Amino acid sequence: MKFICKKNILQEAISIAQKAVTGKSTMPVLEGLLIKAEGNNLTIIGSDTDLSIETKCEIECLTPGSVVVDAKLFGEIIRKLPNDMVEITTLENNTLDIYCQKSKFSLMHMDAKDYPTLPTINENMIFNVPQGVLKNMIKGTIFAIAQDETRPILTGVLFEVKDGNLNMVALDGYRLALKREYINTNNTISSVIPGKTLNEISKILDDSEEITNITFTTNHILFNLGNTKVISRLLEGEFIKYSSIIPEEYNLKITAKRNELLNCIERASLLAKEGNTNLIKLNIQEDNLIITSNSQLGKVKEELTIILQGQPLEIAFNSKYLIDVLKIMEEEEIEMEFSSAVSPCVIKNKEKDDCIYLVLPVRLRNN
Repeated sequence: MKFICKKNILQEAISIAQKAVTGKSTMPVLEGLLIKAEGNNLTIIGSDTDLSIETKCEIECLTPGSVVVDAKLFGEIIRKLPNDMVEITTLENNTLDIYCQKSKFSLMHMDAKDYPTLPTINENMIFNVPQGVLKNMIKGTIFAIAQDETRPILTGVLFEVKDGNLNMVALDGYRLALKREYINTNNTISSVIPGKTLNEISKILDDSEEITNITFTTNHILFNLGNTKVISRLLEGEFIKYSSIIPEEYNLKITAKRNELLNCIERASLLAKEGNTNLIKLNIQEDNLIITSNSQLGKVKEELTIILQGQPLEIAFNSKYLIDVLKIMEEEEIEMEFSSAVSPCVIKNKEKDDCIYLVLPVRLRNN
């Protein structure tokens, strides 16, 4: 194998494929990248069997061939080379030579035949979503996935297509995040994608109108971004029926400026670090929201002007959960709906009905 490629193009392709290499596999070959040169294309594949990423870039191919090279080392070498043309050649004794200007590296490589084949997915296209929309939906839900493995299904995000809408839902037992977007499809799909997969995909997606083609099989999902394909195993099991958790009625509703509320809660949380509860109290009055936190470190009181519909209420929350939600919402004004001091709070945009967030309160002793 022998090819020539621009350093920055090669570096970008390596960094995309590397996202699937975890270094935790029991197969040494999966700590490497499969590099395949043919025609004027270089294909680079990284995989940990659960998640595989294949990306292509343009090269001048002098001799076709394929090898597996250590992902971390190869990536570091290319990244530190001068910004010029890179020539890569394989030699007989399992070595790979890398030339760039006056730099020369010789690396040991593994046999491409030992690299597992990727799952075969028949791309009879199911539906497509603009990259920017998908990136935004991932950002709006991924923070609410469960971090512990006791209920593996909750470490993923529900990907649900029905009635022409794509719903993405994450929940961890303390909060729920739902993002909704209209897409032009008659298909119905319900699958759970591992959070790790969506985390890596969101790093590859850009904020453009470029289309992502998405194909499902029984066990896998394929995201086709043109030069890059991401194939992921789906999580097995039944996702919680989230629609039954979201309250349809409320006793009081407040309308507040999102940024002002976020700033007040962030300041109040500075004194709420005692234990792991990050406890803050919300005292909802007629046109005022009073946020307090008391700990051994001291006390804090914040006041915010709001619009209230309904009766006053006192309720407490883990401040981290409210901050997470308010940070990723985008509208200037938000609405918070409450039923009681021990029922979940529902947070929505005031204008656009494209998201619902649910946060469970912390029970206070007098409740």
